[in-house]
Amino acid sequence: MAPKVAFLMANYGHDPTETAVPYAEFKKAGFEIDFVTEKGNMPECDAKMLTGMTQKLLGATKDAVETYQTMKKDMTNMKAIAWADEGFSLDSYDLVFLPGGHEKGVIQVINSPVVHRLLADYFPKTKKPSRKNVAAVCHGVMVLSESSLPSGKSVLYDVTTTALPGFMEQSIFWSTRAFLGDYYKTYGAGSESVQRSVEKRLNDPSKQYYNSLGFSPFTREDENYNYISARFPPDAKLLAEKTIALVQKSLDT
Repeated sequence: MAPKVAFLMANYGHDPTETAVPYAEFKKAGFEIDFVTEKGNMPECDAKMLTGMTQKLLGATKDAVETYQTMKKDMTNMKAIAWADEGFSLDSYDLVFLPGGHEKGVIQVINSPVVHRLLADYFPKTKKPSRKNVAAVCHGVMVLSESSLPSGKSVLYDVTTTALPGFMEQSIFWSTRAFLGDYYKTYGAGSESVQRSVEKRLNDPSKQYYNSLGFSPFTREDENYNYISARFPPDAKLLAEKTIALVQKSLDT
């Protein structure tokens, strides 16, 4: 039976590279893929990363744009699933994938109490040995860090992770503020960085938060949970490859 993956997303605003590249890799590996949004709308990625000067200067590469367009064609024959439907659960999935994106539309999934409840139920089940898996990139890690267990602690409280580095986030914000305003700050100018938002929900950030400011692909796989994280679009392919290996290994146990 093919592994099942849920792309847990907002209606609009996710990064096209962080969504389409993993989608293509999972499809190639034979995974069965569902898009899961609040009311079952098929998601749309951030248009600024796909067209115009923002795409050419800061957005998706030509290959990533083509990969996104292929994914969009596939979507015409797919039906999204609603996370808000009564009785919906992530339990039927072998993998929950959380793409990132800095466009303000992604707040819909980061702040959703329903998503928090779903992940608070699912994530603990990824503790090894397990057939459940989670992967997240960039702002997708915040969806997890904001999801709390009954104790009030984040599902990532005792987990190692990476996410979008604060230095990178602040650098791109200040270098584009004159012509893009606070576009690169999801919660607006002056809000804390993704890195800080994640770190403050960890038990010991100095030991649990893994950072890299290099441009070579980088991921972090936790030792105790079937969980892999990454920082930003250039990590997307490596994240997908490592996630596929993790899922396949977990299903063989």
